[in-house]
Amino acid sequence: MKYYIIAGEASGDLHGSNLMKGIYSEDPEAEIRFWGGDLMNAVYTSNERKLRHPVNGGLVRHYKEGAIMGFWEVFTHAGRLLGNIGKCKKDILAWKPDAVILIDYPGFNFKIAEFSHKHGIRTFYYIAPKVWASREGRIKKLKKYVDRLYIIFPFEIPYFKSKGVSAVYLGNPLVDSIASSRAMNESREDFLKRNSLQDKPVIAMLAGSRKGEISTMMPVLTEFASRMRSLPEYSGWQFLIAGAPARSMEDYAGYLKGSYEETGVKVIFGETQSIIRHAEAAVVNSGTASLETVLLGTPQVVGYIGGRLTYMIAKHIVKVKYISLGNLIIDRLAFRELIQDSCNAENLVEEVRALIENHAYRSKMLEEYACIKDALGSGGASEAIAADMVMNLRN
Repeated sequence: MKYYIIAGEASGDLHGSNLMKGIYSEDPEAEIRFWGGDLMNAVYTSNERKLRHPVNGGLVRHYKEGAIMGFWEVFTHAGRLLGNIGKCKKDILAWKPDAVILIDYPGFNFKIAEFSHKHGIRTFYYIAPKVWASREGRIKKLKKYVDRLYIIFPFEIPYFKSKGVSAVYLGNPLVDSIASSRAMNESREDFLKRNSLQDKPVIAMLAGSRKGEISTMMPVLTEFASRMRSLPEYSGWQFLIAGAPARSMEDYAGYLKGSYEETGVKVIFGETQSIIRHAEAAVVNSGTASLETVLLGTPQVVGYIGGRLTYMIAKHIVKVKYISLGNLIIDRLAFRELIQDSCNAENLVEEVRALIENHAYRSKMLEEYACIKDALGSGGASEAIAADMVMNLRN
């Protein structure tokens, strides 16, 4: 069968790659065409059948060419977004897939869901849009245009049931991704050696995956690192910035105030999970990374600074108590969230020192992590979801 998958962000690329592995396992003759990233492309190109019998599948467009987030940002980039939607619709019609699989990315994927439904193509939505946080009116579109909705958080089960939406929960795919990652299966020594790092403690810093997030978070993170390094007990520590998959050194270089040897700050790409895993504490921009940090077992503080207009709009639209998935899952603060003006160097220094120096505080956070992990289940989600999709297409 032919599958057309659309993932518009780094997290979607990760989950899409694991889903593709499951689809190939369940349907060895599967033909897959997709919008995604390097991880999905790696699965496609390594599939043995594809190498023996190439077809017109593979990567159509990389997510880094069009990732947009934020109410105001979506508005200002509407022309580019609409252009990509038009190209995607034409490509779907030309390829004639048996199913279109949409991964999160609602601003784009709702348009494709409506289009696919109109043309009689089976439509699966994997990783439900966060309608429980904002824009609840989209539930009507889920009911109308989506044949099967797959959710990945346990708190979504009663929510969608209360809205009359039949949703399938088979676990969270991030559990499998972390368990099988290099980060969980390597020594600290190997990590340090591979990245030419000193045998000194590490603080992980994640500035986000989009240029807008990086531009607001990097000044705060570099000032935070400078203040920490000015303290005698932290003078030799290393502050590692996890470079986002779709970004380059150019996106970070202008915010660095000296060499790694001078500042202890270093940007490293392709090592996000390892940086988090081998850090004493992490400062994490909200998103999938905060849940990754829970599963990797590193104490964290979430920091988020949005565009002023986007934040003002969000305050009137977003309905959730927390911005971090881990806190939402257990419906309480497992770790602090510093948002907008409260996300500053002074507050970050105070919180990170507490994570490192206050053993009772650190232990309590790790206990809460255990609750989050229990709620997510034991694993196997990607394979189970792929099997369910294939079964539904065959029936």
